[in-house]
Amino acid sequence: MSREQHVEHFVGPGAQRYYAESADRLGRQYESVAFEDAHEAFLPFLPPGPATAADIGAGTGRDAAALAARGYAITAVEPVRELRDLARRLHPGPSITWLADSLPALTRLEGPFDLILVSAVWMHLEETERPRAMARLHDLLAPAGRLLVSLRHGPPPPDRRMFDVSDEETVELARRHGLRLLNHTAGTEDRLGRPEVRWISLVFAR
Repeated sequence: MSREQHVEHFVGPGAQRYYAESADRLGRQYESVAFEDAHEAFLPFLPPGPATAADIGAGTGRDAAALAARGYAITAVEPVRELRDLARRLHPGPSITWLADSLPALTRLEGPFDLILVSAVWMHLEETERPRAMARLHDLLAPAGRLLVSLRHGPPPPDRRMFDVSDEETVELARRHGLRLLNHTAGTEDRLGRPEVRWISLVFAR
């Protein structure tokens, strides 16, 4: 099995195909919302630059570029080649290193990182994958590093593997893997205007 096939296995073939075929359309959607608007609840918990950061499931690179502008050295992890290619075109720059990898294994990613952002990704992991993923994120964090997780609440779309993961499960799973909760912001509206979708922001520290 090739490295790229290994990545696709953990993303799931359905999700891989969806994001590959929809890269340009999703790029227009994601880039229409500023980092500061999408992640307002995270802003007080960002470490001062210079710092090292990993953006897991980096998509079109919007968040990675915003963190690079704050003085971070970013490893942007994205398993879908079409999204990586689009992101490189939209956000070129020496502060962002692009990597084909994915949760729960993240076998190619090397830490430690002062900050790890997992935005709109956790809902793609099955229940059996989430403990392994949390353990790996803990190991990639630097001492006193911070993990930022956004959870999607709402009916899963039929064209992707997606789960409505509870806040309580995620907080307890993080606790069991040595991460303490710093902040829990509930019920943020969807910035793309989907009334059935709400976002939860969780901040953890090692």
